[in-house]
Amino acid sequence: MGLFTQLVTLPLAPVRGVAWVMDRVVEAAENEYYDPAPVQRELAELERLLLAGEIDEETFDRREDELLDRLEEIQAFRRGEQP
Repeated sequence: MGLFTQLVTLPLAPVRGVAWVMDRVVEAAENEYYDPAPVQRELAELERLLLAGEIDEETFDRREDELLDRLEEIQAFRRGEQP
């Protein structure tokens, strides 16, 4: 970008700055939302609850299916597929 272009587009600098910040916020939110670690921890906790007799098999199966679906969504996102 040349000096002339920078001078002409200088009034747009705040808009570009806000857009850049918004891109970083969206990126951080996606990284957190599509992190598999919390889902894996929840699966481990769910299994612990089942083995301890704190939940029944039906509750375990239902919640496990939800968590496994979530992991599939995360894996699809990381492969670049649209969720």
